[in-house]
Amino acid sequence: MLTAAAPVNETPYEVEVQRWRAERDARLRAPDGWLSVTGLDWLEPGANRFGSAADNQIVLPGAVPAHAGAFVVEGHAVRLVVEPGAAFTLNGSAARSSAGALRTDATPTPDVLASGTVSWQIIERGARLGVRAKDSANPARRAFTGSRWFAIDPAYRVVARLIPRAGGTKMIVPDASGGRQTLESPGTLAFTLLGQALRLDPVLDGDDASDQMIVFRDLTSGRQTYGGGRFVRARRQPDGTFVVDFNQAYSPPCAFTPHATCPLPPEQNRLKVAVRAGEKNGPENSQGRDAHADGPQTQSDEKLPK
Repeated sequence: MLTAAAPVNETPYEVEVQRWRAERDARLRAPDGWLSVTGLDWLEPGANRFGSAADNQIVLPGAVPAHAGAFVVEGHAVRLVVEPGAAFTLNGSAARSSAGALRTDATPTPDVLASGTVSWQIIERGARLGVRAKDSANPARRAFTGSRWFAIDPAYRVVARLIPRAGGTKMIVPDASGGRQTLESPGTLAFTLLGQALRLDPVLDGDDASDQMIVFRDLTSGRQTYGGGRFVRARRQPDGTFVVDFNQAYSPPCAFTPHATCPLPPEQNRLKVAVRAGEKNGPENSQGRDAHADGPQTQSDEKLPK
């Protein structure tokens, strides 16, 4: 079993972690960051009318035309129909009805519709298709005063070894929207934290196995940290080991908005220890829901389906 990473030069290490934390807050505050999210609606087969008027199936913020158009679901594809005279854009150009399918967030370049400060796009979660809306004028962006963090402690930066998974690599987990997600897990990361031998199952979250994400709970969850668990990255080193720095553990998007679909920790990733490192919970960063303080009721640095 491998133990804590070699000692680091404390001052440069703290500077590095503080820089990472500041960059994370900047991503949250960005015009299209998680604090700009205003809604998520799941699509039904056939026509789903959208616009700012209350009689639409998908009601968007007021910068959008009252009756802008419809998303027509045909199988697992979504076609755009634009109402005559409705003015909004698709990828920066005037939106027009099209026989082709819109690209979802499951593609590298999803189609984005916009009107004024509002943007919206199709998201894909397994068999479900939805519309997620963002508004750069959302009051939550202005109200956010910054995340709260535990003091930086190098003891929470550990080296882990990957034990490959025997058989299939699929891991099915619940998510914050009540659905289930199928993720790829290459195995188990084994490490020692504060003298305790622990294991966590990561999931692939990049172009190759060098970039992995861990979704975990611990004894601080629902108390000092977000009840739905936290995310932390495992980064592969040249010698094949992985560094996991819990000082960079952070709350998932569903801590900031109820319109996220974050995966929740699988049973094997619920630690019986308190990880007092990384991001805390609190009024400054609890715009979302913390309904998962006792586990799932049903489930940049942030690439997992959200």
